Order: sequence, then structure tokens, then C-alpha cells
Amino acid sequence: MMLFTALFALTAAASTLAAPFANYTRCGNAISSDELRAVEAQFAVDSAAALAKDDSLIPIAAPQERTVHVVWHIIQESNNLSGGAISDDAVRQSISAMNKHYSGSTFNFVLDKIDRTTNSNWFKSATSGSSLQTAMKKALHTGDAKVLNVYTVGFKGSGLLGYATWPWDYSKNPVDDGVVILYSSIPGGSTPNFNEGKTLTHEVGHWLGLYHVFDDLQRSCDDTDYVSDTPAQKTPTTGCPTSKDSCPTKPGLDSIHVRGDVISSFLRSQSPQNYMDYSYDPCMNAFTPGQIDRMKTQSLTYRGVVATGLLPTATLDTVLVPASPIPPPEIL
Repeated sequence: MMLFTALFALTAAASTLAAPFANYTRCGNAISSDELRAVEAQFAVDSAAALAKDDSLIPIAAPQERTVHVVWHIIQESNNLSGGAISDDAVRQSISAMNKHYSGSTFNFVLDKIDRTTNSNWFKSATSGSSLQTAMKKALHTGDAKVLNVYTVGFKGSGLLGYATWPWDYSKNPVDDGVVILYSSIPGGSTPNFNEGKTLTHEVGHWLGLYHVFDDLQRSCDDTDYVSDTPAQKTPTTGCPTSKDSCPTKPGLDSIHVRGDVISSFLRSQSPQNYMDYSYDPCMNAFTPGQIDRMKTQSLTYRGVVATGLLPTATLDTVLVPASPIPPPEIL
């Protein structure tokens, strides 16, 4: 993919770009401003053509479900949990957690298959653009652009939590498509602060066409995620801040989306923070409506993911607020 390998290496090497928290790097994806402009110019053309052929994005009374089939590849160096041998049940729990995180987005993830490969080199060093990653994906990749391939590995010595391919790059290298995450970042895993499965949620956001909510490389307050309802943000968020505003001359706090006009001290301390930021897992719990719209259009345009039926009423949560309910605001 365009500049991705070089930018991944740059991101992993420079702490100012990688935003390491407790020796972990949230994500290996980064994109230059030149590539960003080129991608978005082409997306404007491609999406217009896709929308002309499919009417599933036209608003109707009840949202329509978009099913994404998942093939999960467990890469391990031994049959022990410390060697990456997570259980099938842990995989199923990961899919369940991701569906909760995407509640209200109309996306529904369905696990089709789990396979296991014992390969110490892949487990330790299958980083983006490496020959080991290429060999791993050539051997294991399954399905077409609509199928989400997830690989769990060890990323030994790198501190990386995950990376993903972009939907617009699928046609250039179909076998490369998918998401690679640290095996211990799944729900109940051993990675401190990053063990609720939200690394997968974050990376799948990229796989569905979302950028980070902050400017990856230039550290500007420009609109670099092409989503109108995410506030301008210059820097990634560290930890679980109660408030952060890296672009004080522009509206909105970083990755903070408070319900309605009600702002209390409780909500300021518990405000939902965006899945496409770099917060700790316990604090990442929101997509905006604009992000959801972008994922729908991107996945339709480049992956052919179309609405297949009406969603059950129980899944029609608002994603602008946390997926998990929070107590009512205090009376001021």
C-alpha cells in the first residue's frame, strides 16, 4: 500500500509519532498528508459510482444490518497461552466484545472459522511489510474483500498492539488484506491497560476506512480524518484523561463527545472517548455518527459490504455515547 511500510517503520521508531503508553504502541497505521489527499480525491469518485449502484445508504425507518464474516488465524510459537495459544472460546468472546463496541453502527461481525499455525518466526516478527508477514498472509488469507481476516501474533520486542490494511488498498494486493493484533490484547488478556479487545475494534475501524482522530504525522489541527463531527485534534490521547484540548482555537475537546447539552463534573470525568484515538481500553467507547457513515460508505465502495436486512431492535443503540451505560448526570 502507498507509503504504508515506510510510515509504519517511522511510526514504530519515533516515540513522538508512536505514542507509546507503558511501552506499548497502540497502532502501526499512519498516513502522509499527500497520500491522504490523493486517497480522498479518488474516494470521492469511487464512492459516487458505488452509491449510484446501491441504495442501502439511503435513510429508512429502520437501519439495515451489514454482516462482516470473520476468519481468525491464531499464530502461536507453542501450545501455551504465553506462546500465543489463545482458546477458541477467547476468540468467540473477542467477536462478541467487538459487536458490542460496534453496537449502533449496523455492522455485525460473524465468526466463520478459526485456524491455528505454530510458527515462531511469524509469531515474533510478522510486522507490516515484512517478508514474514507476507509469507504468513499468503499461506493463510481467506476470502474476498468482504471477509475480515484477523491474525493474532506476539510482536516480540516491538511493543506494537496492532495494524490494519486500508479498504482502498485491497485491489492492489488482496492477500495482504486484514488486521494483525497482539494476542494478549483480547478481552481478559495480559497486556495492562489494553486488554478489553479494543485494539481489534480500533484496527477494524481502519479496515472499514477510518483514520485516527488526530493528525498522524504533521501534528496539525487540520481536518485529517475527513469526518465532520470529530473535533480537531493535534495529538493522540494518552491514558484516560478527564479533559484534553490540543486545538484550543477550534470547537470541541479531544475525543470527548458528551450527551446532548448536559455537562456535569461526572460526565467530564467519564466522557466517552473515541475508538480511533490512542486512549487506554477502559476509556475507548465511542464512534460518532459521522464515523459510522464513513465506514458504511467506505465498506460499500471498496469491500462491497451491503445491507442485507433489518437490524434487531435491541442493537439500535446510539454510538455517540458509550456502548456501556453510565449513571445519569448529577444535578448542578
